Amino acid sequence: MFYVNARAIVEREHNGKTEIIVQTRIKPNQPKELELPGGQVEKFESLTNALRREVKEETGLDVTWIEGEDIRIDTEGINPNFVVECVRPFAAYQTIKGGIDSVGYYFVCRAEGELLKEGDHTHNPRWVTIDELVERIHNDPLQFINIDCAAIIFYLKHRVHVLPVVETN
Repeated sequence: MFYVNARAIVEREHNGKTEIIVQTRIKPNQPKELELPGGQVEKFESLTNALRREVKEETGLDVTWIEGEDIRIDTEGINPNFVVECVRPFAAYQTIKGGIDSVGYYFVCRAEGELLKEGDHTHNPRWVTIDELVERIHNDPLQFINIDCAAIIFYLKHRVHVLPVVETN
């Protein structure tokens, strides 16, 4: 099996600090790890539509803005039998060893609404400050699912300009 994912780094400014959403993953026969909202893109679903759907299913929030969406191009109207969407994600990942073979795209976005206590295969979506995120990734990077661990380090380095020292076992 090969999967394509759309994943969200949902940001907000709160009390003068940047926060993002993390949640606890709840899937059968898998450890309870922290993750960012997102999931599998359905057949012929656009990446941005998948992102909005996954954020809503997992957090209850409605995505109101996706960084770079204003430069999105699609070929709607050129060939009625074949439409392609081009977008600029914040980051892309590919698993290159172990686990599930997948690629995915991370988008920085904003959302509104009330957080759910429990979403689709998730529990306790919550806002964490960048300082808490740095501390968590430094102290125990394995508390995050593997793909999100890499994305969080990428986000901290390239968006927040903090390169956390990650403890390895």
